[in-house]
Amino acid sequence: MNIYDWRRAGTALFLIVAVVLVGSFLYISNNLVSDLARQERERMQIWADATKQIADIGLYGADNDASSDNLDFLISIIEQNHTIPVVLTDDDGNILDHRNFDLPVPPDSLNPYYLAPENEAFLRDKLASLSRRANVIHIIISPDNLQHLYWDDSKLLRRLSFYPYVQLAVMLAFILVVYFAVNSTRRAEQNKVWVGLSKETAHQLGTPISSLMAWMELLPALGVDPQTVSEMNKDVTRLSTIASRFSKIGSRPKMEPEDFNTLVFQATSYMSTRISSRIALEVHLCDRPLPVSASAPLMEWVMENLIKNAVDAMEGSGSITVTTFAENSMACVTVTDTGKGIPRKNHKTVFNPGYTTKKRGWGLGLALAKRIIGQYHGGRIFVERSEPGRGTTFRINLPLK
Repeated sequence: MNIYDWRRAGTALFLIVAVVLVGSFLYISNNLVSDLARQERERMQIWADATKQIADIGLYGADNDASSDNLDFLISIIEQNHTIPVVLTDDDGNILDHRNFDLPVPPDSLNPYYLAPENEAFLRDKLASLSRRANVIHIIISPDNLQHLYWDDSKLLRRLSFYPYVQLAVMLAFILVVYFAVNSTRRAEQNKVWVGLSKETAHQLGTPISSLMAWMELLPALGVDPQTVSEMNKDVTRLSTIASRFSKIGSRPKMEPEDFNTLVFQATSYMSTRISSRIALEVHLCDRPLPVSASAPLMEWVMENLIKNAVDAMEGSGSITVTTFAENSMACVTVTDTGKGIPRKNHKTVFNPGYTTKKRGWGLGLALAKRIIGQYHGGRIFVERSEPGRGTTFRINLPLK
């Protein structure tokens, strides 16, 4: 199990824990809202009972002090409701009482029982809305006298009802911020590591390459075969090009107009003489120019990396097919091998620094290729298709100019 498998497992665990925490908080919040709603219903039931007893006292009289005290107590119960909006109606729908609504017109302090037309229209609309809900208690004053108590949720309950969703949004935002912050930090650290490594590699290669170039000038005088010297000189020049490529990582390369076909042809021509004769390398170039803005040394490096990876995947024998074409204003190239393939779960992981299936190697080739194509050339490199045991196709898209 490599580091990226561990990372996937860790990410999955993090998301599971986050979902459990969010679910727990939502469950607790919903329970609080349900408890408060039940308490408000109980308060309305008490309010309804008090209304019935007041009506009973009005029907049967309140001649003694006990009845009078009881009436005062019942009225105080009704008046203590300062939070729950209430509308009391008779069986014909006439509004008998109302409390705790923000009325359009302030009530008349001299005549609190007067209901302004604007307020009556407002309460009628509220009553129509409340009658479609379950918040109602039917009060039997007498067999032929029914009253109906409608109530709305208090401001506190309405706020708490929205609180779980606000909490969910905040927690999801926090989780996303943490996740992207960790990923960004990790990517920044990786960039520093492999950019520093690339530049240090270029620096270390500089001295022996300079020495080799000096020796190349002496070899003809020492009687070495000119053809051998020529071939050796090609490889020394290649080493110099490779060192130059590494030195360009981390800084913006110079982009120039290039024909994509030419870049691909140059890279494949170089590699064709340096791979096993048991591996067939076929190149199919587009029949028209594919003008792009590119850094030729870096693009050739990317192509060489893809071909080297294809050679390694086939373990000694097979075929590699390189094809260029135009599609949707993009210059495209595919590199298809007949190697061991890549599992679907690793189609993106292969571009991560350090990922490799080889016993030797740092796993930087495809990571550098992705940086060169994506950040420097504004294109895209990806696994177009792959099947274990059947081979892999890598694809590069670059904007046409």
